[in-house]
Amino acid sequence: MLCLVGCALAASAFAADTPVSPLLAVLEHFVGPTIPARGPAEAEPIPRNWPEPASLPERPGRGLAQHAMLYAGEGYNTIFLVNHGNVVWSYSIGKGGEIDDVWMLTNGHILFTRQTGVEEITPQKQVVWHYDPPQGTEVHTCQPIGLDKVMLVQNGLPPKLMIINKKTGSVEVEHTLPAESLTDPKTVHPQFRRARVTAAGTYLLPFLRMAKVVEFDKDFKPIWTCEIPTPWAAVRLHNGNTLITDEHDKLVREVNSRCETVWEVKQSDFPADIVLHNLQTADRLANGNTVIFSSTGGTKAEDRPNIIQIVEVTPDKKVAWVLQDWKNLGPATSAQFLDQPGIPEKPGDAQHL
Repeated sequence: MLCLVGCALAASAFAADTPVSPLLAVLEHFVGPTIPARGPAEAEPIPRNWPEPASLPERPGRGLAQHAMLYAGEGYNTIFLVNHGNVVWSYSIGKGGEIDDVWMLTNGHILFTRQTGVEEITPQKQVVWHYDPPQGTEVHTCQPIGLDKVMLVQNGLPPKLMIINKKTGSVEVEHTLPAESLTDPKTVHPQFRRARVTAAGTYLLPFLRMAKVVEFDKDFKPIWTCEIPTPWAAVRLHNGNTLITDEHDKLVREVNSRCETVWEVKQSDFPADIVLHNLQTADRLANGNTVIFSSTGGTKAEDRPNIIQIVEVTPDKKVAWVLQDWKNLGPATSAQFLDQPGIPEKPGDAQHL
């Protein structure tokens, strides 16, 4: 079901004089007297079930001040906006579902998936658009295409990739995707966690349970395949390579067009006090560093303050930043780094997973 009421959006033209980090310019809209403590459709935050640390551990980097970012994670279901080392804004969906994919747009809106649908909200926490999938399906990934369209993958029997025009409500692309099963409802949840439209207009899809990343052309013919055990996310980099995360092997791998590994970082590359758990997403920064997000799947709540949330590594695998802040944030699935170049709604411009 689509929301069309109140969904007017700004023009989707990309100005030639766009600043290097365009999202920094809209952060001022998230503070001030017009921002409610809780939005009309916002839920009460889930009570924290982990002990608040008495102090934050000494870690490389500048803690929350390292990057301006839009941060979210499964298991706590709150989006945090971090700027200058402080949480300046948040939005909660409460219990049920999980926040997976988050995007700040250049008009200041935030687009995100919540498993039970996709929403777009303003800094004032007003829902201006939403998509509610049919019962028995899930949505974990979305991507803005301009300011008027959204690509999403709907897990289901069968799964589908869709492009929806938010202004008109029309479904401009709808294509059935391969699946492990077309009859077993237990296979729906793990089908997909990420999908990305590339700069070339192709579709990059990690099949989490089918052990491969596949690129489809505009007619949904497979044009590239790379096998990897449990691919959670994949993004085409500006250098033409593809960055892939493997959830259970706990690694991030950059491969070339022949699926050959050209760079990789895994648990054994880190000191003993940096432990990755369920590795879900990773972002490649403009300086060449890679940021990895460690979720908390399979851990006890009381142990969370001892778990890192983010680690940033250089190309030679030196640790540049570790975030371990359970006082201000929850578990980490992904973050959009707002100090990076690129237009988020221009496919391929931002290397965001």
